[in-house]
Amino acid sequence: MGTPVKDITLPDNAPKTLLLQKHADYIAAYGNKKDDYEYIMTEYLRMNGMYWGLTALSLAGQLDRMDKKEVISFAKSCQTEGGGVACSVGHDPHMLSTLSAVQILTLYDAVDNLNVETLVSWVAGLQQDDGSFSGDKWGEVDTRFSFCAVACLSLLGRLDAINVDKAVDFVLSCMNFDGGFGCRPGSESHSGQIYCCVGLLAITGYLHKINTDQLGWWLCERQLPSGGLNGRPEKLPDVCYSWWVLASMAAIGRLHWIDKDKLRAFMLACQDEETGGFADRPGDMVDPFHTLFGLAGLSLLGDESVQPVNPVYCMPENIIRRLNLSTTDDAENS
Repeated sequence: MGTPVKDITLPDNAPKTLLLQKHADYIAAYGNKKDDYEYIMTEYLRMNGMYWGLTALSLAGQLDRMDKKEVISFAKSCQTEGGGVACSVGHDPHMLSTLSAVQILTLYDAVDNLNVETLVSWVAGLQQDDGSFSGDKWGEVDTRFSFCAVACLSLLGRLDAINVDKAVDFVLSCMNFDGGFGCRPGSESHSGQIYCCVGLLAITGYLHKINTDQLGWWLCERQLPSGGLNGRPEKLPDVCYSWWVLASMAAIGRLHWIDKDKLRAFMLACQDEETGGFADRPGDMVDPFHTLFGLAGLSLLGDESVQPVNPVYCMPENIIRRLNLSTTDDAENS
């Protein structure tokens, strides 16, 4: 007999409808609990957390519940002298928090509150000779940072500041025999890294370099009997992979290879009916991270109560269209 597949069983009493208003209330309240232990201990994630929460509210059509001036002021205060943006005041700048800040200010059409030129120079300065990007001055290289750099600059209309061809070549060098991508050449394929690499290729117009059927097959095999998706073989399902996997499949035109009804049932079961918010799995603690990706994943599944989401930028589709950013090429026809 083979080894049993790692999975979960959905509780019979799990939620079966989307509790959108409760999720919006949860996110809106989360930002006001500045004295809570959890809030204080996540300072190193503050900018990313604001992006998760504000984008979730935006997808729920309730971005106006947050104080726009306060948000813009905070993002502006986190830009460092060198141009990069830190997760919070007094921290070092990083590519992850820099992209989050640009996304936040793009939601408000307020990127001009940053010193864009120094930010662009800072991002461009982190590109390495092989086309890869480090996340900060300490030099860690990861395809996540390649995506962050390209997404950030494309939102600012400044892809001209980097060597795009080299950036694409590095990402393609991270492609594996199974069609997936890892964090560096030779690294294991992982759904999160695949999202980053597919996203970079979508933004730069190189999706046709992907073997879409091979990658699509690897991605659709992430679905478990419970309906949930995992990040790689032999792992438990997690709501956040409903985004990383679904968004990648949407970008390459293979979203129809997933059992959408079973996935939707899994995602809805991860909601907390009392507090609002999504957890990674049914019965676990909710958080803004999984709440955003739960809502964004349901948007990709066609839930019309959630605003349409762009599968590459994880931002409302209407904003990406306003910026006239194309995220598809002829991959769907290859």
